[in-house]
Amino acid sequence: MRFMNRWAITDAVRLYEDHPVLGPATRTLENLADWANANSDGWCYWPAPCKAAAKLQELIQRDGTWQYAQGGERPDATVAEYRRALAPVKAFRTRRGADFTIVAV
Repeated sequence: MRFMNRWAITDAVRLYEDHPVLGPATRTLENLADWANANSDGWCYWPAPCKAAAKLQELIQRDGTWQYAQGGERPDATVAEYRRALAPVKAFRTRRGADFTIVAV
C-alpha cells in the first residue's frame, strides 16, 4: 500500500500549489490527513484513510521517480483521473461522516 507521510504531503502541496489538477489533489489529501490526525491515532496509524486515498497518492507521486518529483507541468495528471481518484475518498468520507474538504478542480 502506498503511503505518503506528513512531510511528503506538505512538500507536494508546496510543489504543486499552482497546478490545475495536482494543486486540488494535494490539498484534498492534506485535508484528509489532517482530519485523520484529528479524529484517530493519526494518519500514519490508521490505514483506512490512506487506503481510500491510494489512487490520489498514485496520481500525485506516480512511481516516485525524479521526473515526477520536480513539479512543473505534469500533463499526465488529468481532471478525469483526479475525479476517479476521488471516488474512494468520497466513499470514505460518507461512511465515516467525515467533514474534511474535497477541493474541486
